[in-house]
Amino acid sequence: MASMPPAHCLICEDERHYVDKNGQAWTTREELLGNYKNQFKFEENGLYSIWTEPRFAIGQRAFLLQTSFGNILWDCISYLDQDTIDFINKLGGLCAIAISHPHFFTTMVDWSDAFGHVPIYLHKNLDTWVARPDPCLQFWEGSTKDLFDGKLKLINTGGHFDGSQVLYWPEGASNKGVLLSGDDPQICMDSKQVTFMHSFLNYIPLNEKKIRRILERLRLVNYDRLYDAFTIYGTDGVIREGAQQIVQRSGERYCKAISNDLD
Repeated sequence: MASMPPAHCLICEDERHYVDKNGQAWTTREELLGNYKNQFKFEENGLYSIWTEPRFAIGQRAFLLQTSFGNILWDCISYLDQDTIDFINKLGGLCAIAISHPHFFTTMVDWSDAFGHVPIYLHKNLDTWVARPDPCLQFWEGSTKDLFDGKLKLINTGGHFDGSQVLYWPEGASNKGVLLSGDDPQICMDSKQVTFMHSFLNYIPLNEKKIRRILERLRLVNYDRLYDAFTIYGTDGVIREGAQQIVQRSGERYCKAISNDLD
């Protein structure tokens, strides 16, 4: 890691995020060690969620997904300690990492290094947001990418970022299909709805063209369950049944609202 902090954070300074009124602050992994602890939750067969307590950064969670071809980390949290490494190694380690969008890049290269320099799959449209280039970063192009001989699929939805992606797990939810979305689509306070935003923090909506593209890309697969990145907004971050219908219906409602046609 660099001995001096960077001059600025391009992700924080983008309109999708923000800089605290006291300015940007920097820390190191060494300074964090011992002050936090990662928690693990068994979500369903083959899937664990991982988050940090006390809450750190924006409070997102990551997921460890197990397949017969190996394990993948979906999205990333900043805090990584030996207890976390040991826990994941007991479950078979990692063969790969994939990140939905730049707000969750965090310490992804450290995670890769800790598990044998495993590849990190990012969509090519995210390459300009990478602040720490590394050979482990594997950029892909197009609308979909199969992983682990088709056991998993990355889908470039765009929307929140042009390179935003989701992870599709067809064997999840008892073979009904699981979508791991990061935060786009994001589950609302009413878990019968999801939303899509250019900026969640600054309340900037997406336009209809981008919403239509997301809906089109998510019709490429069949899924019944949806996990997003957060459990801090009054939900448990899961739609357990009927997720695909909820996503499509919510997208249509969104388009109606921004076109002034909502009653």
